[in-house]
Amino acid sequence: MIKRISYAIVAILLLFLIVFNLHDYINSQPLSFSLLKVYVFHAIAASFVYLVVELIASKLPNQAGYAYLMLIFFKIGAFVLVFQSSVFSKAILSQSDRIGLIVPLFIFLIFEAYLVYKVLIVND
Repeated sequence: MIKRISYAIVAILLLFLIVFNLHDYINSQPLSFSLLKVYVFHAIAASFVYLVVELIASKLPNQAGYAYLMLIFFKIGAFVLVFQSSVFSKAILSQSDRIGLIVPLFIFLIFEAYLVYKVLIVND
């Protein structure tokens, strides 16, 4: 279990480094928020979600899927609370602002769903 957690954290960090640098390089317009903070939030949240699901799957394997769903809702709520003043205070977001919010969300969501899927399959 410790080995899987270590590999997952390293994979999330590598994903963070690659995707953030690529997104920052491609982005041509200044954003109304810090793109780095958005990526850091999603990387930390994905690591936390994976860690909690891994721990729950080791103790209560039948409840790990439900824990993942609950944690995703908490993650979205925490994102709204943390970035409320910098992102959601603006009435209309530009196209690059919207892309800057959606891309990290879906990339980390897909990757953590894959990691959780691997945990659920191993514990079956």
